[in-house]
Amino acid sequence: MTRYTGSCHCGFVRFEVEAEIDHARICNCSICHKRGALNFRVPDKALTLHTPLADLTLYTWGSHTGKDYFCPHCGILSFRRPAALTEGERAQGLTEFDGWAINLRCLDGFDTDAVPLRHIPGRDIVLDV
Repeated sequence: MTRYTGSCHCGFVRFEVEAEIDHARICNCSICHKRGALNFRVPDKALTLHTPLADLTLYTWGSHTGKDYFCPHCGILSFRRPAALTEGERAQGLTEFDGWAINLRCLDGFDTDAVPLRHIPGRDIVLDV
């Protein structure tokens, strides 16, 4: 496994992640599209936080099961907890993910152009009512 260091723009949020990054997820839902993050999912144990979650700003939207953690100073999202699957996604055979989505743009020295993009059709997800 390769160990990467990462941070937000101002450096307040700092973390390390161990992963073999072979793609970047780019989602077309409204928030991901506007944010411009390139994400890669890792299991819980792969992320080491050097800034406590309690010191970050938390935002939830849609199903309110995903958790977006932002730097309270510069506003950058370095990582997030992906949302729980909807009933429709479960019916398609998708399995729950319990880990983190790391914003690859926040990794020190990582070349985001060196990995292929995996397009995620987030705008097509119908939330459970």
